[in-house]
Amino acid sequence: MSWTDWRRRIAVGLVAALAGWPALAQEKTDVSLAQYQGADRAARIEAEAKKEGTLTLYTSLAEKNIRALVDPFEEKYGVKVVVWRAGQSRVLQRIITEASAGRYEVDAIHMGSPELEALQREKILRRVDSPVFGQLLEGLVPEHHEWAPTILQVYVQAYNTDQVKKAELPQSYEDLLDPKWKGKLGIEAKAWPWYAALVRRLGEEKGIALFNDIVEKNGISVRHGTSLLNNMVVAGEVPLALTIYSHMPKASKEKGAAIDWFTLSPTIARANGVAIARNAKHPNAALLFYEYMLSAEGAQKHFVAMDYVPTNTQLESPLPNVKFALVDPETVLEEVDKWTGLFDETFVKRAD
Repeated sequence: MSWTDWRRRIAVGLVAALAGWPALAQEKTDVSLAQYQGADRAARIEAEAKKEGTLTLYTSLAEKNIRALVDPFEEKYGVKVVVWRAGQSRVLQRIITEASAGRYEVDAIHMGSPELEALQREKILRRVDSPVFGQLLEGLVPEHHEWAPTILQVYVQAYNTDQVKKAELPQSYEDLLDPKWKGKLGIEAKAWPWYAALVRRLGEEKGIALFNDIVEKNGISVRHGTSLLNNMVVAGEVPLALTIYSHMPKASKEKGAAIDWFTLSPTIARANGVAIARNAKHPNAALLFYEYMLSAEGAQKHFVAMDYVPTNTQLESPLPNVKFALVDPETVLEEVDKWTGLFDETFVKRAD
């Protein structure tokens, strides 16, 4: 089953299907430490985690970044992390498939917030009441507390500095109507959550009309994968890209590539987060890892070193002066057909 099929299935609700999957709602293990608020909370979690000795993490994190996050955890606590890594769709599909079969292999999960919200709706995740929530950016932790945000992936606009001069950059999305951008614009093929969040803030009728006009007048190049789009900017094949995660052009620029980035308002960001499986075999080791991923002294400082925007406010953001408008996981789940359809009609089907 494709990721699109999973999204549609989630968007219309899985109530009937879940009725045949009783294992998904089953409380298998004691969750007391996940909600425990005593002064010795951290010590108790660490002690119990060390008894378990290991945890299994399913993640969509970039492979090159995994060891930079996992190794310090293992060295500090002596708890081994077994990692299974894949793209968002495969991680989501594997977790749901295993849960439906009553197999509980995953302990901790790190992936995009819409996918985590989907797992929460399917009763696969465990509630955590962490004191670290008070350090996180306001309004990011969902009320159900079944996942928590670790980083923001910020969509920025990137340009090839050999082909586009800084003084020529657009100051607004309306400026992209200028004929000088004809044949120079690019977008990622699955960036519809960005489009949905942006258009909703511009005003749906106005925003949809604006991007239809931009593509009609100046065309658009659609590339599959944000990393590929970043590379196409570096190569000069896409002089100006609309949807690249902020850490990518920054890393390329630091290596001497002819690329730089800027932001148009409103600037859209999507959260990635961490969660614990409801039926985790190693719940305390998973809880220790969960707290580590949110802590300023844990994974958060390593995320900053990778140029991700941390959610812990005790650390300085790589984008300190940028205000974000967030992708809403609820919109992603509930209006998937609407926004994927609009995005494809506007960009994908009319691509150069």
